[in-house]
Amino acid sequence: MVLRHARTARRVALAALGGLVLTGIPSVAAAGPMPVGGPVPGADRPSAQLLSALQRDLKLTPAQASERLANEGEAGTRAGRLRIALGDRFAGAWVHGAASEKLTVATVDAKDVSVIEAQGATAAVVQRTLSELVAAKEKLDSAATRVKTLDTPVWYVDVPKNRVMVQARNQAAGAAFVEAAGLRSSHVGIRTTTDRPRLMPDITGGDAFYINDTARCSVGFSVTRGGQQGFVTAGHCGNPGAVTTGDDRTAQGTFQASTFPGKDMAWVDTNDQWTATPGVKAQDGQEVQVTGSTQALVGAAVCRSGSTTGWHCGTIQQHDTSVSYPEGTVDGLTRTTVCAEPGDSGGPFVAGVQAQGVTSGGSGNCTGGGTTFYQPVNPILSDFGLVLTTATQATTPAPPDGAAQEWTEGRVYEAGAVVTRDGVRYQCLQPHQAQGAWAPAGTPALWQRV
Repeated sequence: MVLRHARTARRVALAALGGLVLTGIPSVAAAGPMPVGGPVPGADRPSAQLLSALQRDLKLTPAQASERLANEGEAGTRAGRLRIALGDRFAGAWVHGAASEKLTVATVDAKDVSVIEAQGATAAVVQRTLSELVAAKEKLDSAATRVKTLDTPVWYVDVPKNRVMVQARNQAAGAAFVEAAGLRSSHVGIRTTTDRPRLMPDITGGDAFYINDTARCSVGFSVTRGGQQGFVTAGHCGNPGAVTTGDDRTAQGTFQASTFPGKDMAWVDTNDQWTATPGVKAQDGQEVQVTGSTQALVGAAVCRSGSTTGWHCGTIQQHDTSVSYPEGTVDGLTRTTVCAEPGDSGGPFVAGVQAQGVTSGGSGNCTGGGTTFYQPVNPILSDFGLVLTTATQATTPAPPDGAAQEWTEGRVYEAGAVVTRDGVRYQCLQPHQAQGAWAPAGTPALWQRV
């Protein structure tokens, strides 16, 4: 969030959540318990505004809202441990149930069922591994560079259904796109709908900002690069060099980098009248304080802030979604049930107190409901060399990728990455940007010793 010095941020009341007991597995052959780990750091301190919005938008009771966040926090860790244990047989994981009390982990080998169930998850034996699904989607990505996708604007990996899905205006258009990608129709589902995703280009996360005194977008998350403060937002909001003014129409900053299409990411550096803080604008003038960027599972609750429609919540439907806007195709987006409208573009998505991404586009509205896509935040931090501003600690930028694989704060780690710390090897369980207070030995929710 970007705030004027004169503005005094009001901290939200924090509701307590109990951590759930975790067990892990070092291998499929030995399913013994690992050290107990709680949820992702900060997950036990959700704001009252977050809990209220979850109750409103997901039709939950107060108890269900609190339980849901606790369950989703620890489910990500168990799913990460099972992903490592199953290796190439892993076919995805997702949470479900009103309070996300159920975790399902998929495998292509029935021999893994007992191992999955021993970790308190439901096992699903499916036909295709996650890597096979990703490879199939990449063929659609490639085909989209050769053929028009006006009538097939969205395609993604649907982990619970164990297939790749294409959203099309009609069956014929969907089938033609699948054929152009060289895929079997039996491996790709086609969902027909007249919805057409659009960009929402019409700044604290969720505040308005203006580009070249014309277009309006929303601030995503506060970041730093070296000693320079700023914020991330959607790439389609502005090109490098575009000048921004804040919600009060005073001079604010300049777009330093922007990628669109392909990805939908940008960052703006701000002048010394603005201060980077970890806040995201919620409801009733309150804020949610971001503590990290751990990626949430499919099925998890997620909330969005925007300068047009404010604070709304929903659930994550799919990661790694490709969307063909009239202005160009964007890959790697996350599809959600959260509503949004023009002007909300660039605004922040959070899961609990974890930054997830910035609003890209969607269909529908916040009167009748809709679908919204966000650009995940970790690739933005990695691509532009940025550090997320959090409520817990200061983090320094990561060194170049060619450096030794010693655990390094500021680096974005994907699930499965292996690092060393104090001579001990660890494997990453959940995608996140490393922070100084989250060293592997002290964060079993994010790292497993190997």
